[in-house]
Order: sequence, then C-alpha cells, then structure tokens
Amino acid sequence: MTLMLNASALQAVLDMPSTVQAVDRIFADLARGTAAQPTPSAMGVPSADSSFIVMPSVAAEPALASVKLLADIPSNAQRGLPSQRSLIMLADHITGDPLAILDGKVPTRIRTAAATAVATKYLSRPDIAVLGLIGAGALAVAHVEAMLCVRRFEKIVVWSRTEQRVAEFAAAVAHHGLEVVPMATAEKVVAACDVLCTLTPSVDPIVQGKWFKPGQHINAVGARPRPTEREIDAEGMARARVFVDHWGTAQAKSGDYLLALAEGAITEQAIVGELGQVAAGEIVGRRDAREITLFNSVGIGALDLAIGRLAYDRALEQGLGQAVDLSL
Repeated sequence: MTLMLNASALQAVLDMPSTVQAVDRIFADLARGTAAQPTPSAMGVPSADSSFIVMPSVAAEPALASVKLLADIPSNAQRGLPSQRSLIMLADHITGDPLAILDGKVPTRIRTAAATAVATKYLSRPDIAVLGLIGAGALAVAHVEAMLCVRRFEKIVVWSRTEQRVAEFAAAVAHHGLEVVPMATAEKVVAACDVLCTLTPSVDPIVQGKWFKPGQHINAVGARPRPTEREIDAEGMARARVFVDHWGTAQAKSGDYLLALAEGAITEQAIVGELGQVAAGEIVGRRDAREITLFNSVGIGALDLAIGRLAYDRALEQGLGQAVDLSL
C-alpha cells in the first residue's frame, strides 16, 4: 500500500526539532557515502517559463529512495497560484516498494529552514545575539523556529518590501518572546545582525558584500534554483568563506555562485566544501571569530528524503493519510 499525505497531514506530523536533527544526520551521511545525492535535472520548453526539476536521493539509514518533482513557475503569481509546487515520492531502498506520495509544500518549507539552522550551528559564532531576515513570509517564520533549535537569539531584525508582511511575521513569531524590529532597508538589516538569512525569490542581488561585517554568518536561501538568479552580489561571494549544500547542485543551479564565477570575482576554489563535510568533521567550518562565512543553499533531494522518513513513520503511527494500492 502507498500512503498519500496531503499538506494538512504533514503539518500535523512534522516538528522542527526532529527535522533539524534528521537534516543534520543526512548531511553527514552524504559526506560519509552512506547516502547519495545526484545532481538534479531541469526540464523546460521555450513556450513556457516553467522549469521542472527532478531531485532524487537514496540513503541507507533512512532506508529510502526518494524523488521530488519541483515545478518552478514564476508566472504563476499572475494566475494567483504558488510559484513553486512539488510532489515527493518515497520508496523502500531494498525492495522498491512505493511507500508514500507527499505534497511538497510543507516538507520543503520546514526542511529548508532546518538546513539553514544546521549551517548556522556549524558556521556561526557561539556568541550571536541578533538574527537578521530579509524577507518576512512563511519561510521566515519557519526560519525563526529552526534557528531557535540551535542558537539563542535576543532580537530579530527584519525587512520586507511590504509593511503588512512584516506585521504578519511579527504576529506569527510573537510566542517565541523575541523582540522583532522592522528595518527600513535590507542594508540596515545586515548592519544590525550577527546571522543573516536571505529569503527572497530575488532575481538580482538584494544584498551587497560591502555590507558584510567581520564575524558575520550569512545563509543565502531564497533564490530560485536557476543559474541566472541570485540574492548575493559577486563581492559578497568573494568576501566570505563559502559552503554549499551539494557541490554538483551548486555548479548547475546556484546563480549566487555561477554569476560571481562568470564575473571573475571568484574561482571554483572559492567553495570550501559541502556542509555535510563540516557536519561529518571532515573539514573545518568557521576558523575564527572575525571570519565571514556563507552557506549557499539551493535545495537538495536528500533533505526531502530525511523529512519524508519522519513524515511517513509518524503518519503510520497516528493513522493519518490515505492508503492506496497502486498495483490494482
């Protein structure tokens, strides 16, 4: 039987602390070779702006193979539809049994924030106090929850293009008891924070490297997986010690990396390594208190696999989802 899990069921069974732990483990498993992460493939036709990205992964310990089909369609905004939609399929890694099909919205948001938290755990200074967010949507709310799993913060500084979005964000995170300070510009957010998260689908750089401060950690998370789109300018990539979620994915899909490379601001050697190598103890993350570190996250299928295992097991325990026999 194959378990069908919709967004409401996934919201009910997933929690951030467990997801952060699962994402931390899968990153290390990738480095150790007990999980595999191929470079994703993208498909499109000239008559549409849609890009369909196939994101596979397989891992021994979660005992799963997975594939996510991500539809990235910027023009959906004009249709009143989400610009990104996805489905995740899980299969037993030994028998190939199709275990589950998941709507991708909730897992993608939660596992993306969890990956940022893992990067912050390994790459930020231990004495950080101020979290900076550029972007104030649902992903920003998830990021606050995830970051509090790995670090203590006293204050959040946030900027968005709309004041209403910032007000809605502040209400959504009020239960955490942190001071939330709206900032007038993205530059002011960077100036005020110890850890920065960029969470916008920006096409052109929204953050300039000349704004970075010694000792800062930056998580570049929001740009779509397209080689022509970025949030961080070339100087920012050049000034920081850069880590990626997956080297092959960054080479194929990270506009932050590829555009800086094309402009001659960096070389391929600018990428220190993958976050999983830091999690596994294979390479050093932050080396001193003044170093600027940057995690460039494009999103990888292994994270969907990790959160998929959590969701599937808990849904079975709680009797959620609809079981379907696909072989009939």
